[in-house]
Amino acid sequence: MAENPATEWFDPRRRKASGLEATRAAELANRLPLILAKARDIAASLVHGAHGRRRAGMGDTFWQYRPFASGEEAQRVDWRRSARSDQLFVREREWEAAHNCFVWIDVTASMAFKSALAHDFKIDRAAVLGLALADALVKGGERAGALGLSTPTASRHVMERLAELFAGEAASDEASKLPPPVPLPPRARAVLISDFFCDVEALTARLSAYSDAGARGALLMLLDPAEEAFPFAGETLFRDPLGGEDFRAGEARALRDAYGVELEEHKQALREAARRAGFLFLVHHTDRPAAEAALALLVGLGENAEAPRWA
Repeated sequence: MAENPATEWFDPRRRKASGLEATRAAELANRLPLILAKARDIAASLVHGAHGRRRAGMGDTFWQYRPFASGEEAQRVDWRRSARSDQLFVREREWEAAHNCFVWIDVTASMAFKSALAHDFKIDRAAVLGLALADALVKGGERAGALGLSTPTASRHVMERLAELFAGEAASDEASKLPPPVPLPPRARAVLISDFFCDVEALTARLSAYSDAGARGALLMLLDPAEEAFPFAGETLFRDPLGGEDFRAGEARALRDAYGVELEEHKQALREAARRAGFLFLVHHTDRPAAEAALALLVGLGENAEAPRWA
């Protein structure tokens, strides 16, 4: 029997409040009002425009002045601003072409885990982050949609629309550990949120297809703190929520070092797959504030907006 309270879900004699039962779509739907409320709070706290769309380009909105460069057309000079100094200045406008941004969250059974060390079920945290990010992007002038489930929209009701789609996907038998093999338009942004306990080669192929289409984005790996720290000891039964074989450890503590090495190798493989596709790779733990990950994604999408594909 496990000695640490964080192992309660793995204890064969005490499966109360297990994450496995929380995968039922009805239970997720019941939590949606709270998920939406948390997402609204986080979206409101984000700095709109932090995703980096503010750069020079075609548009009508003034952005900044910059020094006139040799070889540019004289008609680009802002003579009123230049008259106040000994240097010529150009009036730049902000790029106003909206991106199509797609959010995907993993709604499979492994995401329905919550240890005693965590604040949320992984699936709830994924939904909060995905919805908050979609709302912030729309308010920043972009369009957002659910990858494989909807076309991008600039509607102010984007959170509600995506929440319904995610809940419906959780109720479907088609939910997968991999993002869907759908075509993405050039310059699209894709945010993929999962624990990524999946086949890295299959994920690499999926990311390569997105990248070849000209899309960029980010992978956010969500981990329960128990999955990172492996705080288990004593006789412990580990159950596979995805239907694999159970594993009984006579002394779980003896597995900690080997588990840590394998998890780090898996994360490194995911990081490399993301790098090759020109995607960001971030890790977030569910005992940390959700706003941290939301802001990291929002800022990262902007910094990675024009990132080239790595060789």
